[in-house]
Amino acid sequence: MRGLTYRAALAGIAGVMLLALAVPAAQGQADLIGAAKREGRVVVYGSMESDVFAVIQKIFEGQYGIPVDYFRASSNGVMDRVLTESRAGKPLYDAVLTNRSPMMILKTQGVFGRYVSPSYGSYPSATRDPDDVLSPSYRQVVVSILYNTRLVKAEDAPKSLADLLDPKWKGKIVMPDPNVHTTTAVWLANLEPVMGAQYRPFVERLAGQVTLVESFLPVVQKVIVGEFPLGITYVKYVYIFGSEGAPLDYVRLSPLLAEAHHVALSAKAPHPNAARLFVDVFTSRLGLLALAKAGEFVLVPGVYPPIKDAEKLRIVLMDDLSEQELKQFRDQVGTLFLKR
Repeated sequence: MRGLTYRAALAGIAGVMLLALAVPAAQGQADLIGAAKREGRVVVYGSMESDVFAVIQKIFEGQYGIPVDYFRASSNGVMDRVLTESRAGKPLYDAVLTNRSPMMILKTQGVFGRYVSPSYGSYPSATRDPDDVLSPSYRQVVVSILYNTRLVKAEDAPKSLADLLDPKWKGKIVMPDPNVHTTTAVWLANLEPVMGAQYRPFVERLAGQVTLVESFLPVVQKVIVGEFPLGITYVKYVYIFGSEGAPLDYVRLSPLLAEAHHVALSAKAPHPNAARLFVDVFTSRLGLLALAKAGEFVLVPGVYPPIKDAEKLRIVLMDDLSEQELKQFRDQVGTLFLKR
């Protein structure tokens, strides 16, 4: 589906950032680099799209010559694989990066170790994990309604969430299943304080309007090919896929809800020094600027992705759900979306 233009642009971003990283290392970092190189590789599990992750991968490998093995899946897929390996006592991963709610659940399971990267000092103290297990939030994934511009004119597109309930959209909206996709469940739960008394009637009727898939990426793929004119998914896909000619735009909801992302080290990392070095690069300002150029909403003041109106959006970070709260939400609201 994707051509070379977007990937070539990402490679160019990585090349520029790599030049900026080429600075002498302090002695402590030199020791870490030496130990990391002796370990020979780093294994990362995450939900970040492979093409976007490749920007950081190229910077890291180009600077240190240490290969990065990346396993990409949905946030739930990442969480399930980490838990499976950890419970079996055979963790193969060194670092994990995904949405806040799955990361918080994994943290409670004790699968992560404590690490404070030198880069964390540049983040606001409010974003720091009190236990220094999760990194500060380095980006936010913003959720909205995306639409196929060949099938829906801008003036005919929904202007609000309530517009999704119009009978003309019945069966024409695709979204992830909140019973299996954690971020969608978190998004729906966080709509309650936004919508107030209209919340329950909204989700009850929305459930009858939509077709469900497993995660956000299949949503945008189905919208691009015209299988559905509307989809609930990440705003960043307007740039990521639009750079290759995909006919996409997004609804400027106010507010737009977003989930924070974190990275953390395995408590039993096979390559612990390489993992620390990777997190240092990933969470550095240079790493964040590279991600922003690739379409991500990073948490750096005044820095925006190349998405139209990005600087004008009112974005609200969502509250995460604990494992118990997630189960309760699915019992009370998720069941509305089960096939009847």
